[in-house]
Amino acid sequence: QVQLVESGGGLVQPGDSLRLSCVASGRTFSSDHMGWFRQAPGKEREFVSAITWTYTYYADSVKGRFTISRDNAKNTVYLQMNRLEPDDTAVYYCAADRTLHGLCWQRRSNEIAYWGQGTQVTVSS
Repeated sequence: QVQLVESGGGLVQPGDSLRLSCVASGRTFSSDHMGWFRQAPGKEREFVSAITWTYTYYADSVKGRFTISRDNAKNTVYLQMNRLEPDDTAVYYCAADRTLHGLCWQRRSNEIAYWGQGTQVTVSS
């Protein structure tokens, strides 16, 4: 059974940093496309970042502040979030798919096969 489990969320102040982790289990994910979405209260889920092999993709709102990476030996994908802002407050979801290229994730998120349960990130002073 495939599972994605996120961790690392929390309450931080504006300007602080957090690193989210997502551990995948059930099979090897080294060839999967993986990434992150988020959903703020009252808003639709939105794309944050994706990684396909060594290629990385970011939403404009996080570009230059967030960095996605992966450790295939640990079946883990990370999201390093720096200079956090109140608008970054949301539940962050890890996602994975065997075939959908990360470049397509922003437009075709409904086709992504696997999702985690989410981790809350709150940025507030």
